[in-house]
Amino acid sequence: MITTTSQRVSGDDPSLAHFLYALMSAFPIFFLPTLVSLLINLGQKTSSSGELLSSHLRWQRHSIIGFMVLGGVGLSLTQIWMSLTVYLVATLWFCHRILKGWLNLTDGEAV
Repeated sequence: MITTTSQRVSGDDPSLAHFLYALMSAFPIFFLPTLVSLLINLGQKTSSSGELLSSHLRWQRHSIIGFMVLGGVGLSLTQIWMSLTVYLVATLWFCHRILKGWLNLTDGEAV
């Protein structure tokens, strides 16, 4: 007789958030993993998630959208030095958001 067991995943399972932070951290190589992370994030139902997971999903959404807005501002600037400055600030801000969110998730704290 074959028996199978199923594991119930709780609403506060942080593995999805860890995976999405890992995808977000791959943005210097390609921007595609960050977009995939945003699509997965938008597909999640935050109402059924626990408070910890929903706060991190919201943090990730705001980080990615803010990075895209700052990147668009940098792209629209005509002077190279201004454009590069905005890109540098956007990149440093995005890295800070990834690190702060991921460290808080590892500590089990909401952002």
